[in-house]
Amino acid sequence: MKKLLMYLLIIPILTAGLFAQSIKYPVTKKVDQVDDYHGTKIADQYRWLEDNNSAETASWVEAQNKVTQDYLSKIPYREQIKKRLTDLWNYERYSAPSKIGDHYVYSKNDGLQEQSVIYIQKGLNGKPETLLDPNKLSTDGSVSLGGLFFSNDYKYLSYGISKGGSDWREFYVMNVETKQLTNDVIKFSKFSGNAWYKDGFFYGRYDEPKAGEELKASNEFQKLYYHKLGSSQADDKLILEDKENAKRGFGAGVTDDEKYLIISVWEGSASENMLWYKNLQKDEPVVKLVNKSDAEYSFIDNFGDKFLVLTNLNAPNKKLVLIDLAKPGKENWQTLIPESDNVIQGVSHVGGKIIVTQLKDATSNVTVFEEDGTYLYDLKLPGIGTASGFDGKHTDMETFYTFTSFTYPPTIFKYDVKNNKSTLFRQAKVKFTPGGFETKQIFYESKDGTKIPLFLVHKKGLKLNGQNPTLLYAYGGFNASMQPGFSVSRIPLLENGVVYAMACLRGGSEYGELWHEAGMLNRKQNVFDDFIAGAEWLIKNKYTSPAKLAVQGGSNGGLLIGAVINQRPDLYKVAFPQVGVMDMLRFHKFTIGWAWVPEYGSSDKPDQFKYLYAYSPLHNIKSGVDYPATMITTADHDDRVFPAHSFKYAATLQEMNSGKNPTLIRIETKVGHGAGTSTSKSIELLTDMYSFMFYNVGVRPKL
Repeated sequence: MKKLLMYLLIIPILTAGLFAQSIKYPVTKKVDQVDDYHGTKIADQYRWLEDNNSAETASWVEAQNKVTQDYLSKIPYREQIKKRLTDLWNYERYSAPSKIGDHYVYSKNDGLQEQSVIYIQKGLNGKPETLLDPNKLSTDGSVSLGGLFFSNDYKYLSYGISKGGSDWREFYVMNVETKQLTNDVIKFSKFSGNAWYKDGFFYGRYDEPKAGEELKASNEFQKLYYHKLGSSQADDKLILEDKENAKRGFGAGVTDDEKYLIISVWEGSASENMLWYKNLQKDEPVVKLVNKSDAEYSFIDNFGDKFLVLTNLNAPNKKLVLIDLAKPGKENWQTLIPESDNVIQGVSHVGGKIIVTQLKDATSNVTVFEEDGTYLYDLKLPGIGTASGFDGKHTDMETFYTFTSFTYPPTIFKYDVKNNKSTLFRQAKVKFTPGGFETKQIFYESKDGTKIPLFLVHKKGLKLNGQNPTLLYAYGGFNASMQPGFSVSRIPLLENGVVYAMACLRGGSEYGELWHEAGMLNRKQNVFDDFIAGAEWLIKNKYTSPAKLAVQGGSNGGLLIGAVINQRPDLYKVAFPQVGVMDMLRFHKFTIGWAWVPEYGSSDKPDQFKYLYAYSPLHNIKSGVDYPATMITTADHDDRVFPAHSFKYAATLQEMNSGKNPTLIRIETKVGHGAGTSTSKSIELLTDMYSFMFYNVGVRPKL
């Protein structure tokens, strides 16, 4: 590592204009649009920006991007940041291998490849061969893989592709031996994988959207089909549909013995689902094993006619149960692994053992049990961090897992299930020396006294003088946990004295379903209070000050950032609301937005409208307020959170912000909500964010 990068140089501001720019924002026209929400009249003057196909919207996007790029181009060290990120990114990255018959399949990126390549090799010591190279699917890396699925005889591979980061998937089929594509093509699939059965697979799809509405129209009435190899998609067999419930979707899986089709029936983003199955060896209808969405039910494996299921029914931290199909009533379910103080994250049935990954204060703990639920031992991990993987069939005697932490690059271990032995398999060789940094976890009190975990990563010997630039990141929703993990993109921050802080807010899954519920619906304000209290703790304990604090969140986290800078703009100097849900009154009208109603509520209901309106980022921007320097980010192919959320939010903030801090929006092309983003696009985005952050906290990084 270059020693020059280990120091932070704070340049005295000798002239008033060194860290300031005068910005002339594009004029955004207003329309006379007023909506009546249960007697409350609300103007939506930028409604026209919801038309993503209009030339007028395209011109607005172009003008906004020009302002943003003009601003960023004047930052003197922007290119140096890009160079450092590019240099750091240039290292080999592997995924853990998956056993496919006598072969192993894994992904690898040589360093700066736009997309990782899929390799296959016979045995662990065999010669790797390219199985699938997504970089050949486009000239600019904008086409990414969206899932790999092997037939049960391992002769065929089906894979999904995403164009420009969209959630839409097209599926193709390859002969594994010859590497040749068949004529099978599946279109208009979304939120679905492939579940192979005999000479075909099950998959979910929606009706073909109207031309021009592909990235905007609401996704409703998903259907489950079976596709037979060699046939046209038009001839696929309809397995399930629900003409009465537009929001219902069907996730499909097939047991290893190909006896049962397992169907997870979902409605929205809530973890609750129903569990159905179909005996594929008999001509019988679908059996509704669990036909009430009263909890989460995740099928793990089957012991013949008994199902191993992970559930949080009457167990917020989850338990593992065995369901005998001959006696399927809940009163007959056998608890193999009961609920404990730790939250069960995942369960694998490999090598005749049950491997359980749990969360303890947002870090991983892995425990191994016999098939009857008898405790055997805890798996020893390299330290405090995050372990993931343990995939395989119950007949496999080995599996692989990846361990990582904030300063511990992803490392793959081979686990001998029979002998409970982990051996190093692959270790990332990042141009980074972790010994110069430290990680700690503290707990601070939120507004109501709730203890909130906060991870802190920074240089050793940090001086608590209130002058350290700090980046506070959080999410707080959808039952998602924030856990320690390595990111090469954070290295330039840490090298230059930035404190990286990650808060585990309510709304996540760090402490089970009760923790999640404490941050959803009418309790969403708890999430904002948790974040604000975290910022206050960092300032009170002299890690940073309002003049040096930047905040970041994406998607639901973008909503979080929009809400907290409305509620406490005085706490932050820089804000990054990324691909955020900013219009809480209309989010459910676009693409898959309706699925978030169980999490947020809906403005269609009078009682829910009141609290949504009370915190909606778009509707709570106030004039006469000095807002933080804000860079909003979104992308033209984001069909998860429709870009108009960010468009309307940016136009409103630019209009009403009375301070001198900039309000910019960065709109990427051929990129979606984030998944599958190419290497070069990722580097460009981070370059602009870090340049904007350093510039506005008054710090010149030494690069």
